[in-house]
Amino acid sequence: MENEHKKSFIEKTFLKVSSIDKVLEDRIDFILLRIVTMLKYFFILAMILYLAICIMSLSHKIISFTLAQGALDFVSIKNILTDGLFTLIVIAIVKTLFIKNGFDYALTFLEIAFVVIIRKLILLETIPSETDLLIALGVTSSLFFVLIIYIHNLKRKWLKEDK
Repeated sequence: MENEHKKSFIEKTFLKVSSIDKVLEDRIDFILLRIVTMLKYFFILAMILYLAICIMSLSHKIISFTLAQGALDFVSIKNILTDGLFTLIVIAIVKTLFIKNGFDYALTFLEIAFVVIIRKLILLETIPSETDLLIALGVTSSLFFVLIIYIHNLKRKWLKEDK
């Protein structure tokens, strides 16, 4: 009888501790989720500010090069194109911060990777020792482009089927 009484006391104690643990865990999860959400919005604001700075810098560079040179030379155009592609990458990253759907999120990162590869191709010097890298990047960017077009067509088809 005492064994059963002790056992029930021990079980009751474990149940109480377990319920307290559950309440604490729920509260801690809630608090940590709120902290992460606040940090996410702070990061989004920082990235939007950074994007504004990138756009202002690109605009300033275009205006100053045009005023200084008139018709732009190849080096200036390449510099502006490089900065424009970088700004496009930042825009895409900021856009992904607002995406809730995992499929669209993955597709957007595929598009970002495509732009990054194209930017690398533009910046890479066309010397014979870099030929293998140029071919690999060219094939990879082509595959990414085909995959992006295919996925967009699939999404369009799925939307038509849903309607």
